[in-house]
Amino acid sequence: MVAGKRNKRFEVLENRPVHKDGFIGEWIDVGLYAMGSPNDPTPSIRIEGGKIVEMDGKRREDFSIVEQFVADYSINIQNSPEAMGKSNLELARMLVDINVPRSECIRLFTSLTPAKIAWVMDSMNITEIMMAMQKMRCRQTPANQCHVTNFKDHPVLLAADAAEAALRGFKEMETTVAVARYGPLNALSLLVGGQTGRPGTLSQDALEEAFELEIGMRGLTNYAETVSVYGTERVFVDGDDTPWSKAFLASAYASRGLKMRFTSGTGSEVEMGAADGKSMLYLEVLCVMVTKGAGSQGLQNGSISCVGVPGAVPSGLRAIAAENLVAMALDLEVASGNDQSFSHSDQRRTARTIPQLFAGTDWIFSGYSAVPNYDNMFAGSNWDIDDLDDYLATQRDFKIDGGLFPVSEEDVIAIRSKGARALQAVYEELGFPRITDEEIERAIYAHGSKDMGDRDVPEDLKAAERLMKDGINGVDIAKALAKRGFRDIAESIILMMRQRVAGDYLQTSAWVESDGTVFSAINDPNRYSGPGTGYAISKERWEQIKDIPWAVRPEDV
Repeated sequence: MVAGKRNKRFEVLENRPVHKDGFIGEWIDVGLYAMGSPNDPTPSIRIEGGKIVEMDGKRREDFSIVEQFVADYSINIQNSPEAMGKSNLELARMLVDINVPRSECIRLFTSLTPAKIAWVMDSMNITEIMMAMQKMRCRQTPANQCHVTNFKDHPVLLAADAAEAALRGFKEMETTVAVARYGPLNALSLLVGGQTGRPGTLSQDALEEAFELEIGMRGLTNYAETVSVYGTERVFVDGDDTPWSKAFLASAYASRGLKMRFTSGTGSEVEMGAADGKSMLYLEVLCVMVTKGAGSQGLQNGSISCVGVPGAVPSGLRAIAAENLVAMALDLEVASGNDQSFSHSDQRRTARTIPQLFAGTDWIFSGYSAVPNYDNMFAGSNWDIDDLDDYLATQRDFKIDGGLFPVSEEDVIAIRSKGARALQAVYEELGFPRITDEEIERAIYAHGSKDMGDRDVPEDLKAAERLMKDGINGVDIAKALAKRGFRDIAESIILMMRQRVAGDYLQTSAWVESDGTVFSAINDPNRYSGPGTGYAISKERWEQIKDIPWAVRPEDV
């Protein structure tokens, strides 16, 4: 080597976007270890008098609050001797074997201890995990969820973006805020915009849990998922929570007819400095089992906001796919992450999504950004609105259903206009700060909040306070819309409020069709058992997926 002289290929490689990402070697003692840490416990179980007295090498009197909850509520001990008696490879092969029914896998996996489940996952490569995901997801038909937020909390832009997102195929949408006190108005914008784009769209406002429950009870939102659970006692205690308090909150939502799922993800305990030296996947298995024991219908998992942590260590993205599979194997609805930006590399961003997109999950994203990432108040998404055509092309390339479909510019402009004008009508009826025609015009054609002017924030915040203080609810919004000529949107809002009474969308993996029909794991169960079975793209749906507007058509040549 010539001193000081560099190989030009290495110089080029070092300037590639992937070198802006953070990477770290495995650090066992602090939990920076994706799967199969030497510190993970050895699987074991001992049952006496119908109670687990030893689990994974630890006596009951030494259990943490998380382990105690899991032992008491999350394991079907009747089948545990049989399930625990099987080898890791035998259980892994059952997951990928098309001749073993999904129901049999669930019977056994709901009887395993956390360490056993983690060991089984570590015996599978990523292709096998994907094969198992295709069989084990709850609902047969995949769907998609999006984020709709903006830096200015601009209500008109939120309504227009929500209307467009629903039109494009997102069946769930989630918002949060830049300024916390805007929460009620953001929920209102998503409600009106979402029901404009497609009746039956489910919306949520991710803020403090008591607030989420209150606005849900008022019919301003339809579901929630930001009810976080953790794998170590220290993190639970630091958050002033326990598994029992989370179970109570789940019952509060269900008893009021509101859909909800928990949230967890590999890396959260490491991020909070309390991983107890265990692997990220092992701790996530505990989270999934807490979710099962608490009676929640499902889980938003796939690392979520902690994705940079597993993304920095070896096998981290494999661990993320494995945690999704664990939730499926315990018969839980899965919103499978893919929602927070974690890499400067487009190749890595795409690779992170492939397992869920290709195998299919209940909700492939728990937050595809339906806005530009500079407007995403969830710290940005792995994919955003600027990636949409790439996403549509990928569906078309591989003949997969990622839950979205092409739409025309004319249709998008029309639905954005209707959503914005519907919100204008509601504001006028409620006596809220005026929404001008100029604001509507900007919102119709905007890329994001950079194209919008500023509103009178103090006056908007007074309106938000009044919305809460005066007890304004979904019926009030529907009345305002019907009075101003938006009867169809008003009927859609009432349709969603009826769902709270019927309770059908409290079933696992539920979403609501535009006519009010609910699809869930009950009436749309995953029946995959090999080629020619399970979800098949219909001829009509395939024509939608194929019809990207920029493709050259033979008749045009």
